[in-house]
Amino acid sequence: MGLKIGIDVGGTFTDFLVAWEDREPEIFKVLSTSDDPSAAVINGLTEIAGKQNPPLSLPQFMATVETIVHGTTVTTNATLTRNGAKSGLITTQGVRDALEMRRGIREEQYNNRYTNVEPLVERYLRVGVQGRLRRDGSEVEPLSLEEVEQAIDLFRAEGVEAVSICFMNAFANAEHEHQAADLVREKLPGAYLTVSTDLLPSIRFYQRVSTTVLNSYIGPILNQYLEKLTGRLSEYGFNGILLIMQSNGGVMTPETARKTAALTLLSGPAAGPGAGLIYAQAHDQDNCIVVDMGGTSFEAALVTGSPVLVNEGTIDRHRIALPMLAIHTIGAGGGSIGWIDEGGLLRMGPQSAGAVPGPVSYGQGGKLPACTDANLVLGDLNPDFFAGGAMQLDMEAARTAIKEHIADPLDMDVESAAAGMYRVACNNMAQGVREVTIKRGFDPREVPMIVAGGAGPIHSCMICEELQIPFQIVPRESSILCAVGMLMGDIKHDFVRTFFTRLSELDWSALQELLAGLVSEGAAMLFDENIPAERQQFQVNLDCRYQKQYHEVSVAVDREWISAGDTNAVLAAFHAEHNRLYGYSLEDQQVGVELINVRLQAIGLTDKPKFRVQEFAGEDASGALKGERDMYIFSEQAFRPVAVYDGHKMRFGNRVSGPAMIEQVTTAIMVSDSFDCVVDKYGSFALYKKGQEDLVRTALEGGQT
Repeated sequence: MGLKIGIDVGGTFTDFLVAWEDREPEIFKVLSTSDDPSAAVINGLTEIAGKQNPPLSLPQFMATVETIVHGTTVTTNATLTRNGAKSGLITTQGVRDALEMRRGIREEQYNNRYTNVEPLVERYLRVGVQGRLRRDGSEVEPLSLEEVEQAIDLFRAEGVEAVSICFMNAFANAEHEHQAADLVREKLPGAYLTVSTDLLPSIRFYQRVSTTVLNSYIGPILNQYLEKLTGRLSEYGFNGILLIMQSNGGVMTPETARKTAALTLLSGPAAGPGAGLIYAQAHDQDNCIVVDMGGTSFEAALVTGSPVLVNEGTIDRHRIALPMLAIHTIGAGGGSIGWIDEGGLLRMGPQSAGAVPGPVSYGQGGKLPACTDANLVLGDLNPDFFAGGAMQLDMEAARTAIKEHIADPLDMDVESAAAGMYRVACNNMAQGVREVTIKRGFDPREVPMIVAGGAGPIHSCMICEELQIPFQIVPRESSILCAVGMLMGDIKHDFVRTFFTRLSELDWSALQELLAGLVSEGAAMLFDENIPAERQQFQVNLDCRYQKQYHEVSVAVDREWISAGDTNAVLAAFHAEHNRLYGYSLEDQQVGVELINVRLQAIGLTDKPKFRVQEFAGEDASGALKGERDMYIFSEQAFRPVAVYDGHKMRFGNRVSGPAMIEQVTTAIMVSDSFDCVVDKYGSFALYKKGQEDLVRTALEGGQT
């Protein structure tokens, strides 16, 4: 395996993990460039090349790179800022308002000030045409190609950049959509085109039309970005493999990404849960909570043997029905701004200072106090060692901003105001963890928390105390966990087909034929991506529900059950999953079960970098001691001197008793007075509640690789 680089473009920082074949991986971070994210990628690669021994030019360095795996927030930002392409929609006559009507349910039914979401396609560019299919795919009325041409003429006159085609019941028969698509390609060849049955051939019209429109809305933006990125990489001599992270935790080629841009809407955060599982497995754990606090946002995800996957979600209130990891995101990062609401309560975020101007202490023009400013005042950050000393933080500016905007309005001193900012931010993040655990029937106290992000380890002890989590792991690469996860991702392709029937009446031969076709399609795509048959895997899920239910439950099934026509095995799996999710099943009440969709995930296994195991260095960490610093101790509500350690010098077996601070160039780990810390064999920092020596033994002795 040659040199691999994982790149995660975030809102504040762009992270790099360089995985060498013969030495420890290296971490790099540069500030993101919001106006052109590809510029930060080149800036970071240039910095990496210049720090080689001897220093290399960027073309010299890029010639040695075999693979780059890249996660991007380009499509997410385009959706959130409403900066996507001008789009048109061709749909069935009479249903063009589905984007506004949605499911007919108001999200906040008791909010009288509630306003509907603004559709991504303006109404006059949503054109209904004659042509109708029954739910079984039979034709009621032929498609009016004349009206399709009229729609195309309108789009051309209005400068439409992207076109979506989505007809009622097309999941059962795609012929009308293909006819319309052929005309669009002929008459409007420069437009980005999404056909719903190519992207999501499944039941439920609103989910399908919303997903199709989202894909077209962001498609041209992603195309432009990938064109610029691949052009720049090629210009500097990169001839290796470029892979793009997708929302389901897998990777894909740029060619696939161009056609299915909506798969990148969680591109960056999706890499984190898979990477977190690797660190948990080093402690004999197959389940974990993964949290990532960066400069702008906080993500939380649950992993149960594998990252939890959902088949439907929302982005900025727009429905997307493509498989994605169940990641809960809130506006809580190092740049989250503190403010006082109308009721006089202290709030943190979701507004963020971002990378520019950044927190007040950055000295780049920021005026409002952010979470990082509070960390500085509380002693969590060394103003002379931020980013390893590359950036000097301004303590006085941070104190002045907190005093003016938080302390004085609340009639308290600056230190208490900073402590309040810290507590509120941690409470917000603890609630985010509850969303992915307690609300899904999992007890957060029973699994370790994997802590990531440059700001995460400073806050993780208080989050764990709030949730009563006794064990947390801070990877040595925690500040760039998503970049690590990108190098661990396999190529993945998801397929779905509607197959509506009662399980008691299921035609197993028809299901086997459908599944064989999906496997063949997935295998062909993987072969095109140079994945041999022995490195291909296929996972099958069936979406089932009790009769008269609206929502279905996706159940993982063994392909042998389908080959054998084993109804009982499928039923048992469905009842068990329904009980886990909702606390009950109707297994004993003889209620019928319906099959709605068949899902297949085709997986191409990729080569992954290996973590190096360190030699046991003993418990004594005094060799890494840097000195002391006054820090705010929350249990005492006062400052006192705390030992500060150099995290880069700590080795396997070293133990530290809290309160203590462990500093690295890209992050800092605050070990509260309720926790102690031991370094595991991979160099990660395992924090455990005081007195729980069994967790220490796990950290020192456990170990899957």
